[in-house]
Amino acid sequence: MQDTHTFEYAIIRVVPKVEREEFLNVGVILYCRTHKFLHSLIRLNTNKLMMLSDTIDLNELHEHLQAFESISNGTGSDSPIAKLDLASRFRWLTAVRSTVVQTSKVHPGICSDPLEKINKLFQQYVE
Repeated sequence: MQDTHTFEYAIIRVVPKVEREEFLNVGVILYCRTHKFLHSLIRLNTNKLMMLSDTIDLNELHEHLQAFESISNGTGSDSPIAKLDLASRFRWLTAVRSTVVQTSKVHPGICSDPLEKINKLFQQYVE
Protein backbone atom coordinates (compact mmCIF):
# COMPACT_ATOMS: atom_id res chain seq x y z
CA MET A 1 0.00 0.00 0.00
CA GLN A 2 1.28 3.45 -0.89
CA ASP A 3 1.97 6.02 1.78
CA THR A 4 -0.85 8.46 2.32
CA HIS A 5 -0.38 12.09 3.23
CA THR A 6 -2.62 14.86 4.42
CA PHE A 7 -3.64 17.60 2.02
CA GLU A 8 -5.86 20.66 2.05
CA TYR A 9 -8.07 21.93 -0.74
CA ALA A 10 -10.62 24.60 -1.53
CA ILE A 11 -13.07 25.13 -4.34
CA ILE A 12 -12.49 28.26 -6.44
CA ARG A 13 -15.69 30.16 -7.13
CA VAL A 14 -16.85 33.08 -9.20
CA VAL A 15 -19.39 35.24 -7.40
CA PRO A 16 -20.62 37.70 -10.04
CA LYS A 17 -22.90 39.62 -7.68
CA VAL A 18 -21.47 39.38 -4.19
CA GLU A 19 -24.61 40.79 -2.59
CA ARG A 20 -26.69 37.91 -4.02
CA GLU A 21 -24.22 35.24 -2.83
CA GLU A 22 -24.77 33.13 -5.96
CA PHE A 23 -21.65 31.43 -7.25
CA LEU A 24 -20.27 29.14 -9.91
CA ASN A 25 -17.54 26.60 -9.09
CA VAL A 26 -14.69 27.19 -11.54
CA GLY A 27 -11.73 25.35 -10.05
CA VAL A 28 -9.88 23.59 -7.26
CA ILE A 29 -6.70 24.47 -5.39
CA LEU A 30 -4.84 21.74 -3.51
CA TYR A 31 -1.86 21.92 -1.16
CA CYS A 32 0.11 18.92 0.13
CA ARG A 33 3.09 19.85 2.30
CA THR A 34 4.68 16.39 2.24
CA HIS A 35 4.74 16.27 -1.57
CA LYS A 36 5.69 19.97 -1.84
CA PHE A 37 2.63 20.32 -4.06
CA LEU A 38 0.50 23.39 -4.67
CA HIS A 39 -1.58 23.49 -7.80
CA SER A 40 -4.87 24.78 -9.09
CA LEU A 41 -7.07 23.71 -11.96
CA ILE A 42 -9.48 26.30 -13.33
CA ARG A 43 -12.07 26.20 -16.10
CA LEU A 44 -14.68 28.89 -16.58
CA ASN A 45 -17.98 27.89 -18.17
CA THR A 46 -19.05 31.27 -19.54
CA ASN A 47 -22.49 29.99 -20.60
CA LYS A 48 -23.35 29.02 -17.01
CA LEU A 49 -21.85 32.23 -15.68
CA MET A 50 -23.93 34.39 -18.01
CA MET A 51 -27.07 32.81 -16.52
CA LEU A 52 -26.07 34.34 -13.17
CA SER A 53 -24.96 37.68 -14.57
CA ASP A 54 -24.89 38.99 -18.10
CA THR A 55 -23.09 42.18 -17.05
CA ILE A 56 -19.84 40.69 -15.73
CA ASP A 57 -16.65 41.77 -17.50
CA LEU A 58 -15.32 38.46 -18.85
CA ASN A 59 -11.92 39.87 -19.85
CA GLU A 60 -11.29 41.19 -16.36
CA LEU A 61 -12.52 37.94 -14.83
CA HIS A 62 -10.17 35.89 -17.03
CA GLU A 63 -7.27 38.09 -15.89
CA HIS A 64 -8.15 37.50 -12.23
CA LEU A 65 -8.45 33.73 -12.73
CA GLN A 66 -5.14 33.61 -14.62
CA ALA A 67 -3.48 35.54 -11.80
CA PHE A 68 -4.93 33.12 -9.24
CA GLU A 69 -3.65 30.15 -11.23
CA SER A 70 -0.19 31.61 -11.84
CA ILE A 71 0.23 32.49 -8.15
CA SER A 72 -0.82 29.01 -7.01
CA ASN A 73 1.45 27.36 -9.56
CA GLY A 74 4.33 29.75 -8.80
CA THR A 75 4.59 31.07 -12.34
CA GLY A 76 3.56 34.68 -11.65
CA SER A 77 7.09 36.06 -11.55
CA ASP A 78 5.84 39.67 -11.39
CA SER A 79 3.81 38.97 -8.26
CA PRO A 80 5.46 39.10 -4.84
CA ILE A 81 2.82 36.62 -3.63
CA ALA A 82 3.95 34.04 -6.24
CA LYS A 83 7.43 34.19 -4.73
CA LEU A 84 6.26 33.09 -1.28
CA ASP A 85 6.62 29.52 -0.06
CA LEU A 86 3.85 27.04 -0.93
CA ALA A 87 2.02 27.20 2.40
CA SER A 88 1.99 31.00 2.42
CA ARG A 89 0.67 31.15 -1.15
CA PHE A 90 -2.07 28.64 -0.31
CA ARG A 91 -3.12 30.59 2.80
CA TRP A 92 -3.12 33.89 0.87
CA LEU A 93 -5.20 32.49 -1.99
CA THR A 94 -7.74 30.83 0.31
CA ALA A 95 -8.16 33.78 2.68
CA VAL A 96 -11.75 34.92 3.10
CA ARG A 97 -12.59 37.83 0.82
CA SER A 98 -15.68 39.44 -0.66
CA THR A 99 -14.63 39.76 -4.29
CA VAL A 100 -15.75 38.17 -7.53
CA VAL A 101 -13.16 35.36 -7.21
CA GLN A 102 -13.46 33.54 -3.89
CA THR A 103 -12.70 30.13 -2.41
CA SER A 104 -14.71 27.82 -0.23
CA LYS A 105 -13.55 27.02 3.26
CA VAL A 106 -10.42 24.87 3.33
CA HIS A 107 -11.09 21.14 3.65
CA PRO A 108 -8.58 18.45 4.75
CA GLY A 109 -8.08 15.01 3.29
CA ILE A 110 -5.66 12.13 2.84
CA CYS A 111 -4.18 10.95 -0.46
CA SER A 112 -1.17 9.18 -1.92
CA ASP A 113 -1.04 11.19 -5.18
CA PRO A 114 -2.01 14.88 -4.98
CA LEU A 115 -2.16 15.31 -8.77
CA GLU A 116 -4.60 12.43 -9.07
CA LYS A 117 -6.62 13.84 -6.15
CA ILE A 118 -6.91 17.35 -7.58
CA ASN A 119 -8.12 15.89 -10.87
CA LYS A 120 -10.79 13.85 -9.05
CA LEU A 121 -11.90 16.88 -7.02
CA PHE A 122 -12.05 18.97 -10.19
CA GLN A 123 -14.29 16.38 -11.88
CA GLN A 124 -16.49 16.16 -8.77
CA TYR A 125 -16.98 19.89 -8.10
CA VAL A 126 -16.39 21.73 -11.37
CA GLU A 127 -17.10 19.60 -14.42
